[in-house]
Amino acid sequence: MDKKDRQILRELQRDARLTNAELAERVHLSPSPCLRRVRNLESAGVISRYVAIADRKVAGYGLTAYVQITLSRHERDTVNAFEQRVRETPEILACHLMTGPFDYLLEIVVEGLEAYEALLRTKLHTVSGIATINTSIVYGTIKDTEELP
Repeated sequence: MDKKDRQILRELQRDARLTNAELAERVHLSPSPCLRRVRNLESAGVISRYVAIADRKVAGYGLTAYVQITLSRHERDTVNAFEQRVRETPEILACHLMTGPFDYLLEIVVEGLEAYEALLRTKLHTVSGIATINTSIVYGTIKDTEELP
């Protein structure tokens, strides 16, 4: 990626609905080379998808929790069962395999505390092999972006 590709990426991260003409104007290219660069970024996997980012609170998800999970054992069946449950649970926005004192870090959004408790009881507590669940509730956000630097 060169400087021009990074400019294109920055503009698309800010507004993926730009027309090619608008994008080309913002990055000071003519439309054809601009479109060619966008297609190259897509085919190289730099741009993996286009999404609409919803405001969580406005959409009804007033509680965000970061949840640290430690498994009691790391056998294939235990790991597969846990990871499958994560994939089937839409409230879990992200799941990261971690180094350090816990195995996974989950980002979860729900309507509120009652919904979070219900999710724990019906989705996570039912997976065998989970040793610990530690929850941190977000009560304010200083920065939240999907834009790469």
